[in-house]
Amino acid sequence: MIVARRIGSNVRTLMTSAVRRSGHHHVGGIPGDNLPFSISNRFRLAVYIGGWLGSGFSVPFIILRHQLKKN
Repeated sequence: MIVARRIGSNVRTLMTSAVRRSGHHHVGGIPGDNLPFSISNRFRLAVYIGGWLGSGFSVPFIILRHQLKKN
């Protein structure tokens, strides 16, 4: 039982030091702050989402066209 407490304490210490060293000193709570793109411009966001979804949706149709056009 003492060993389990000591391991738990060591894990907790390691995790808190890892969080401290991570470089993120702000507290979350800002919507979209953790996204790799900006959501402030609605038109640009709509173009990004349309391009992302459109490219994924069109792939099967492009493959089908390619297969039908083959000789």
